[in-house]
Amino acid sequence: MAHVSAAERRPQLIKAAIDLMSREGVAAGSTRAIAAELGVAQATVHYTFGTKEDLYRAVMEQVTRGLVAQVEQAAPTDASFEETVGTLSEALWRTVLDQPEAHQLLTELSMFALRTPPLKDALHSHHSEVLAVTTKLVSEAAERTGHELAQPAGTIARFFLAGFEGLTMQHLALPDEEAERACLRALVSAVLAMA
Repeated sequence: MAHVSAAERRPQLIKAAIDLMSREGVAAGSTRAIAAELGVAQATVHYTFGTKEDLYRAVMEQVTRGLVAQVEQAAPTDASFEETVGTLSEALWRTVLDQPEAHQLLTELSMFALRTPPLKDALHSHHSEVLAVTTKLVSEAAERTGHELAQPAGTIARFFLAGFEGLTMQHLALPDEEAERACLRALVSAVLAMA
């Protein structure tokens, strides 16, 4: 069998971990199980990532980057501030509807990281990145449209994310499309009022 470098193996292991943990949960994501998912030796996981926590960190980063890219692609270039916030919110909600397993995996990894000291910095980085991207999107929309924000963009982003994460959890635990649509509209209205 041909040798595969760690650089080549890394994305394969991340994908295997995402696939396995999306199907079976974070608790099933041992290095042994992830190695078996890809059909490699357990030592390959440790050689490539060092620790399970480093692999989990990479999984969080990969899933987050994928979701962020989808939302950023939806950013309008010629809409009003209000329309832009609505469009971006809808794009993010679409990821919840289309990829609930990605949001569930991030939620599970976040809860796991809260109790796992080596992962606390990864959790902080994850939430900081999401907040930074959301803040940037709010700031760019305001600048592009000439909208003067009533609150700092970071505060508006935190408010939106707090409501959105709650709505996402409701969807994962107790889905109700009609109620979720109403709640998303109310959240966007509250964000716009705050802005």
